[in-house]
This record gives sequence, structure tokens and C-alpha cells, in this order.
Amino acid sequence: MLSYILRRLLLMIPTLFGILTITFMIIQFVPGGPLDQIRQTLEGGGPGGAEVGGGAAPQAGGSDGVRRRGISQEDLDRLKAIYHLDRPLLERYLRTFIWFSRSDKSVPLRKALLDGDNWDGMLLFKFGDSFYRNRNVLGLIGDALPVSISLGFWSFLLTYPTCILLGIAKGVREGTKFDAVSSVIILAGNSIPGFVMAILLIVFFGPGEKAFIPFIPLDGLTSSGSFGYEDWSFFKKTLDYFQHLAAPVFCLSIGSLAVLTILTKNSILEEIRKQYTITAKAKGLSNTQVLFRHILRNAMLPLVTSFPSRFVAIFFTGSLLIERIFKLDGLGRLSYDALITRDYPIVMGSLFIMTLIALLTQLITDICYVVVDPRISFSGSQ
Repeated sequence: MLSYILRRLLLMIPTLFGILTITFMIIQFVPGGPLDQIRQTLEGGGPGGAEVGGGAAPQAGGSDGVRRRGISQEDLDRLKAIYHLDRPLLERYLRTFIWFSRSDKSVPLRKALLDGDNWDGMLLFKFGDSFYRNRNVLGLIGDALPVSISLGFWSFLLTYPTCILLGIAKGVREGTKFDAVSSVIILAGNSIPGFVMAILLIVFFGPGEKAFIPFIPLDGLTSSGSFGYEDWSFFKKTLDYFQHLAAPVFCLSIGSLAVLTILTKNSILEEIRKQYTITAKAKGLSNTQVLFRHILRNAMLPLVTSFPSRFVAIFFTGSLLIERIFKLDGLGRLSYDALITRDYPIVMGSLFIMTLIALLTQLITDICYVVVDPRISFSGSQ
């Protein structure tokens, strides 16, 4: 297994390079870059006026066009230098991964190589500064991660155990009234998009005085900006935290119940029909003993092995609309706003983090197969 893990870790390097290379090349040719966004801001239109990939954004070339847009060629050259757009394409590409640039030429090269401030690149977890937010990209991602982790963790904690228990109950009671009623409920929940449920919750539960029951807070993960928040007790702050999370977590979870529940039920039914189950019952074991001693151990294999990927995937998928509706500054909203405004350091930085986590999670998932099922081996002979 050790050699397999080492091979997978080595294969992550070209995979990561390939994903970031494709994204880098797309960024270089997509219209409406950061210079066009700044020009729109100077015109009063604000950044992000053009949609992603739209061809209507004005081009930066041509000194006459630049002067007509209210920005001089000198200012344009200065902006290009700030964004490294005046550098050759190969240098900009290498700066994406790792790059050495000696800031003080008087310092000897050997000493400069050991100075971390002279090195840049995402492989060193140095993503640079945002074009518009005047902050380090890693700091912005760090500020957004608590929201995404909170949404993902509590959604997963609500969804996974519920689906497994419900799937087991449906499997052992197949064809009963309970099975039919529960199927109708979870399929109805699955048919309602999360953002539609979010809008319904806002209409009925706030925020605002016109809500039937004003329960949902205005925005944010907590009420930290409210007057007197620092003097609140720990219990009151905890209740406030869960009050902010209740509605978005419910909207994220309701659409995930059907797939995992049906998967659990089908796994239970498949194991019930196998020969070893019939043999165990013939030996005098009760249905409960057969279920917990034999069936569950084998039925849970596809669920346990997919645990890491599902646990991480829910952090970064499906939460963009929920974050925007409930005004939560998570990683999904940060990446989307950066894409609209062409804030490329944030786009590349968030993509790097998500890709790295996804690759590591896939490796953990493969390892779980061996840990859970001893019949599986990564050795070539088997």
C-alpha cells in the first residue's frame, strides 16, 4: 500500500499542473480582463459589468481607445506592471507555480535563494494579492473557509446518519406503508431545488418585519457586528450561531436525502437476497442478529468508502446560491465574485485549494476500500 500511496502522490503533481495550466490559458484569452474592469469602474459602471465570456467588453489595445475611456497610456502601463501583464506569457505562467525574483540586487544570490520573500508561486502557498480587495488571497480564502466548513459539516452531519438509518429501515421494511410514505417524502424533498426552498423560508421566516415568523437573521454566520455581542454568554452565542445556520443547512440537506437513502436501501436489499443471509437464518439466528452481524457489514461498504469524498464535496458544491440568498461570505461566493470581476489571483488560488483537497480526498477514498474490505489489495499479484 505504501508504494501505491507514493505513486498516487506523484500522479497528483501532473494532474494539478494540468488543471491549473488549462485554467491559466483560458484566463489569458477570455475578454473583459482586469484592465477592462478597472476602466469600467472609472467610467462609473463598476467592475463586473460584463458577464463571463462576453464579447462586449472593451479591449485594452490602442492608445486612442484608452484615452477615450478616460485613462492615460501611462496609467495603463503602470497597471500592467502591477498585475504582471507586461511580462512575457511564459514568465506569467511560471509565476503561477513557483518563481524566484531577487528584490534587492545587492544581496548575494546564495543568500537571496534562502530568503522566502524572494519566492512566489502557488506551490509555496503564495497566491499574491487580490486585484480589487487589496488583501492577500490566502487571507481571503481563510476568512471564507469557516462559512463553507460550517455549512458543509452540519449539512453532512444532518444528512449522512439520517440517510443511513432511513435506508436501513426502508430496506428491512420493503413494500410496507412506511416504505411508500417515506419514499414520497424524500422524493418530494429531492424535487425542490435548494434555492427555491431558501426563498420560501425567507418569505415565511424572515428576515424582515413582513415575515410570518421572523426567525432567520439578516446575514452573516453570527451576529458579531451587533451591539453588545461581546457581552453575550457562550450559550447565547452558540444559539445565535445555530440560528444563522439553521435555514441554509436545511436547504443544503433536503436535496441530498434521496440519493444516499435509496443507495443504502438497495445495498441492504442486495445483501438480504444473498446466500449467506439465508444460511445464517437457517442456523437459527434472528433477523436482528443477521442484520447487524452480517448484512450491515457488507451493505455499508459502498457508503463507508465514499465517506471522505462526500464529506469534502459538500463543502464546495451546491452552496453558491445558498450563500448569496442568505448573504454568507463563503468560498463559493468568493470564487463566483472573483470570476465575475476577473480577480484572477482569487480564481487561481481557490481552484488550487479545491483541486488539492479533491485529489487528496480521492486517495483517502481508495485507501478506505482496503481498510473496510480486506479482499481488496493494491498489489499487482492480486
